Amino acid sequence: MNPQDVLTEAQDALNTKRVFGEPMHSDGTTIIPVATVGGGGGGGTKANDQAGVGFGLGAKPAGVFVVKNGDATWKPAINVNLIVLGGQLLALTGLIMLPFVVKQLRKP
Repeated sequence: MNPQDVLTEAQDALNTKRVFGEPMHSDGTTIIPVATVGGGGGGGTKANDQAGVGFGLGAKPAGVFVVKNGDATWKPAINVNLIVLGGQLLALTGLIMLPFVVKQLRKP
């Protein structure tokens, strides 16, 4: 594939449709999904003048805008997996620190 074609496809991939989804309408309320999008790429040439280009794109939900009666409110997406991971790390830290705390409490 031509490196210019890859760059053109990458440019086409990074547009507002990737960030703002199609609005959904229900009972006078409009919901607009929003995502966080990031991308990166690189390229280079070999000694025999062959060119190579690569591009990657990632997206994750950020939340939704809820539009009702002319007022827009933001409802963030909640990543429950990240919350559970944080709780596990906190519990693990507590278990690791427990012997040191007990030792300090037993000192006269």
